[in-house]
Amino acid sequence: MNKKVLIGLIILIILIGLIIVLSQNIQIEKENEIEPEEEISDVDMRKTMVVLYYKNVETNELEQETRLIDVKQLINEPYIILFNLLKETPQNTKLVSVIPEGTEVNGVQLEQDTLYLDLSKEFIQNHKGGEIEESLTIYSIVNTLTELTEINSVKILIDGQENMQFQDGKIGFSEAFVRK
Repeated sequence: MNKKVLIGLIILIILIGLIIVLSQNIQIEKENEIEPEEEISDVDMRKTMVVLYYKNVETNELEQETRLIDVKQLINEPYIILFNLLKETPQNTKLVSVIPEGTEVNGVQLEQDTLYLDLSKEFIQNHKGGEIEESLTIYSIVNTLTELTEINSVKILIDGQENMQFQDGKIGFSEAFVRK
């Protein structure tokens, strides 16, 4: 055999060997790629976690419930949105809302690190009373709202009036409440 043909065959065999090795490496890399099980939508990417405090019916204490909500909901009125979420039925069946029926937010105002939360008269009129239940209601609100970094205390007003109290007089609203 001619030397040129023999060298050409050796080069051809080496090239074929290189092509096989490279194609196997590419196949291994494709097998190792991680593919998401499903695409993440724009709506899912906008979700944020909020922590809400509800009463546990078994322990009679406040318990956290974490929810994922669309960030766009929180942009304009975060404090009202969180309060309204507290009025809703919790997802955990062992938890219940302690916000009195018919309670509405008349307005909110943040001054330094205190949130002034003006609630409708139904907050005191429709509350079933008792110091434990009243305390659970107050701290359901306070603990939820103070999850936000800008709030350290909550001052409750009723129809714009300060220094109100629950009907039984056990708990008044003369001072701002801090997280418990």
